[in-house]
Amino acid sequence: MAFSGLLNADNVTAALQSVSAADSFNYKNFFAKAGISGRSADQLKQIFAVLDQDKSGFIEEDELRLFLQNFCTGARALTDAETKAFMQAGDSDGDGRIGVEEFTALASH
Repeated sequence: MAFSGLLNADNVTAALQSVSAADSFNYKNFFAKAGISGRSADQLKQIFAVLDQDKSGFIEEDELRLFLQNFCTGARALTDAETKAFMQAGDSDGDGRIGVEEFTALASH
């Protein structure tokens, strides 16, 4: 797991199972179940670095769509509606992508 040492594998598995059905993804619930919520700023930056697949410094919509696959390669892609809702929740400056500060704020709420 790319998050080894950061997240508990059992928590991540439970979180993934809770969103296995299409349109069941809710970032707040997923972050809480996976153990992302409540992490330190440094830990959230490490998690962000894994999620930022192209290392651009931002999570763009195509990376967000494949968000769950960062936790398990066999996980489903987010639906268009889930992706758009997730982006809208995280993209506080409206530039169409989520930066590390935006991700940290999203995971801290």
